[in-house]
Amino acid sequence: MARIAVLGTGIVGTAAAWDLTRRGHEVVVADARSEAAANAAALSGAKAVTVDATDDIAVRRLFADRDAVVSALPYALGVAVAEAAIATATHYFDFGGNPTIVARQLLLDEAARRADVAVVPDCGLAPGMADVLAVGVVAELGEGPIDEVRLRVGALPATPTGALGYQLAFNPAGLINEYAEPCEILSGGRYATVEPLTEIEAVAWERWGPLEAFHTAGGSSSLPRRWEGRVRHLDYKTLRFPGHCASFRAMLEIGLFDETPQPGSGAAPRTVLLEALSRHLPAGAPDLVLVRAWAVAERNGERRIAGYQVEDVHDGRFSALARTTAFPATALAHLVVTGAVSTRGACTMDGALDATAMIETLAGTGIEFTRYPG
Repeated sequence: MARIAVLGTGIVGTAAAWDLTRRGHEVVVADARSEAAANAAALSGAKAVTVDATDDIAVRRLFADRDAVVSALPYALGVAVAEAAIATATHYFDFGGNPTIVARQLLLDEAARRADVAVVPDCGLAPGMADVLAVGVVAELGEGPIDEVRLRVGALPATPTGALGYQLAFNPAGLINEYAEPCEILSGGRYATVEPLTEIEAVAWERWGPLEAFHTAGGSSSLPRRWEGRVRHLDYKTLRFPGHCASFRAMLEIGLFDETPQPGSGAAPRTVLLEALSRHLPAGAPDLVLVRAWAVAERNGERRIAGYQVEDVHDGRFSALARTTAFPATALAHLVVTGAVSTRGACTMDGALDATAMIETLAGTGIEFTRYPG
């Protein structure tokens, strides 16, 4: 049994604490809001503590007697909390999603190795689980060039409502971050970026379609850099119900993602947009998560495809998004603290374990993997 801290008690942090407790670890959940920590503890079976994550001394005091920490904090705190984990020789895992912050965390590799700990951002759904699956299917195709690697991932309401066909499943700041930042791809074997909310494609999905897919940021994690020169085309696209992308692209084009305070009101358009999304988008209805990750290559004169597919739904306790975001991170944390995985230093999840180990360790969570194409 390891001693593990979970920072942040939103839906993902609470689900992470529950799974780590289920796995037999001694877990504390920490939040600056004592009531939120207490509620998460009651749902997860963990112990609650009140800690302000912006207080470096308090964070290091919490980490001092912990073997690992899973951070479900806003991505802006990722570097400081990872540094605190290294300083206290505590393994660190988070859900990443912001390429700039993750790049800074990866610069901590040497310090993490000296401390003999793993520092692993991008451990959620995508980035995270989907990227590990992508590495797995590329490995199946064997040595040699790869023509395509495609990742299609969506967290959706089971029943679409409203013009956006969407419900608020997590902090809207994270959603807009994905819709605003450059999207990393491979094109013709070279690293490149494309604009978010572009290149819409129609996606057929039995039971849940029709859907659309479009470029968003963060989901490709380290794969474009890792495979530059080997993979000809790689992209990550988010799945939504048709019409969603055009609405948010219009918001981007008229400046509603701008973070600069405006003359007169003094408010930043993005601040106003986030408040509107928080107030008016529905939330809490049953949801689903859909994942497809596949690779294509020519081997011995034949076109070969290898892929995985996931369809996950609300299980009555946690939303599909909470489950598929939290449980990959807790699976990896469990493998590291038990010694089953010996990862040290700083890397993203796709460099920390292979697809087979991840799938096997997620077996008790109810997340199921099938082959794609079937």
